[in-house]
Amino acid sequence: MKHLIAGLSLLIVLAGCAAGRPMPPTGAIPGTWRVAAGTLKNGAPRSYLLHVPSGYQADRAHPLVVVLHGAYSTAREMEDWTGWSTLADRENVLVAYPEGGWGFLGFFQHWNAGHCCGPAAEKGEDDVGFVALVIADAARRVNVDAARVYVTGFSNGGMLVYRAIAERTGLFAAAAPLAASHGGRATAAAPFWVTPKPQGPLPVLVMHGLEDRNVPFAGGISPAKGGEREYLPAIDAVRFWVAADGLDPDPVVEHLRGGAVTRSAWSRPGAAGPEVVLYTIAGWDHRWPGGAVTAALPQDHLLRGFDATSIIWEFFSRHAR
Repeated sequence: MKHLIAGLSLLIVLAGCAAGRPMPPTGAIPGTWRVAAGTLKNGAPRSYLLHVPSGYQADRAHPLVVVLHGAYSTAREMEDWTGWSTLADRENVLVAYPEGGWGFLGFFQHWNAGHCCGPAAEKGEDDVGFVALVIADAARRVNVDAARVYVTGFSNGGMLVYRAIAERTGLFAAAAPLAASHGGRATAAAPFWVTPKPQGPLPVLVMHGLEDRNVPFAGGISPAKGGEREYLPAIDAVRFWVAADGLDPDPVVEHLRGGAVTRSAWSRPGAAGPEVVLYTIAGWDHRWPGGAVTAALPQDHLLRGFDATSIIWEFFSRHAR
């Protein structure tokens, strides 16, 4: 019993640490704040972290980037792993990190991306609605430029990106799903769930490691998950958005970082508008490609210092709704 009480006490302490500081009721102070966002279908309270950059000015509209963590992760982990708040201070950008639902004591949250994952998908949690709620709530608290709202996410969070930008296309100026699939099924007996037809065109950047065993780039059964969970190939989502955006089907291909990274870009030659960009990373597995991970690689490693967050922001910054 003592061990059980000690374990529960530790979990409560950890949950408190994950909770973060509540946002002041008036005014926007630079830093990362915990914001209560209300409740959705299952009645559980939902929240998000809101990072206000050091250069924030209340009388000026700022871009907002929504960053979605992977399954069984947290908003705080996503902030730490990706470096989005550091970039936000440098570029004067607002960042929202929503918390997935169906967790326990502030941990193990995940998203209903249609085909994945866990109780959130099984119970039909309205996570697309929650993302929209976070955007609206942030806009009430800070000065958000509605024409420059962007969304990115990793793994299960990237899968929710695909669903959100199809079902609520008009909310966003651009999107960047990483290590994700836009369709799949949990078991061989289940029908394939695929992203619905989007409401309109949208610039999309996709990034995927070629050695990802959790969500394989080529699709199929997930080797890391075991069982029957299956995903569509990442290139299917790229082709889906190339067609939706009405782009030339032949990309411009570049090989970067000594061939470790391949960048393929689809556009309308000679015309402004949406674009689709795919980054594939040789030898990379199921991790956010950047932050402390690539900074710690050996000096001669081709991916040392590779920073997905900076690449995504450069892509986002070229697009407004």
